[in-house]
Amino acid sequence: MIDPIKVSNVSVSYDGNEVVTDVSFSFGPGKLIGVLGPNGAGKSTLMKAMLGLIRKDSGDVRFGTKKIDEMRKRIAYVPQRSNIDWNFPIIVKDTVLIGTYPKTGLLRRPKKADKEWALECLKLVGMEEFANRQIGELSGGQQQRVFLARALAQKADYFFLDEPFVGIDVSSEEVIINILRKLKNEGKIVFVVHHDLSKVKTYFDELVLINKVLISAGPVSTVFQSNNMSKAYERQLTLESLEVSM
Repeated sequence: MIDPIKVSNVSVSYDGNEVVTDVSFSFGPGKLIGVLGPNGAGKSTLMKAMLGLIRKDSGDVRFGTKKIDEMRKRIAYVPQRSNIDWNFPIIVKDTVLIGTYPKTGLLRRPKKADKEWALECLKLVGMEEFANRQIGELSGGQQQRVFLARALAQKADYFFLDEPFVGIDVSSEEVIINILRKLKNEGKIVFVVHHDLSKVKTYFDELVLINKVLISAGPVSTVFQSNNMSKAYERQLTLESLEVSM
């Protein structure tokens, strides 16, 4: 059973400056959720706070009744590409195999079934032909597909992706969004930090719109309105302008 995620009054600060202030929302299973806001709005910070990767000043995050430390094996996280060391000497299939570790354990040697599952995940993202390539030799879109394959290898129920569509080719973006839709249809909960407003209506069911504080959260039809977007981006935006990539 996949429990709802409930974020209650979460605040985060860096060096005494509040980056996220008193944010609350909740979403149930089978949702593809976009996290929107201008640069510096606290989108990535909010996601990292939800995952316990950075310290919260206050607030609570629950998966059903459980806290993050009880749920890590059921959560997959794909960080921003800019935060990954692409010079690390590892080949593609071993990168994906790391996704099996949360359930099998770091100290246990991967079994044949684990390796076969990792290759199956590579096939799902169309990257099986690159299994023995160094991760740093791939294009941005190919790298993003591999990290999505690693997330799939975890067999998680909750997926968190930070700007997965930045700097990638159109075909990779199509592969990734189709997989995220499939996860949603399987009842998973998928959070995506996103910046391209022109894709919002076609990509997401629900939105979290923030600019340090929560502007609005809920269905796309409710949140993706000119008054909310103008407030978040601190300039006048019309419905027509929201359909144009920013």
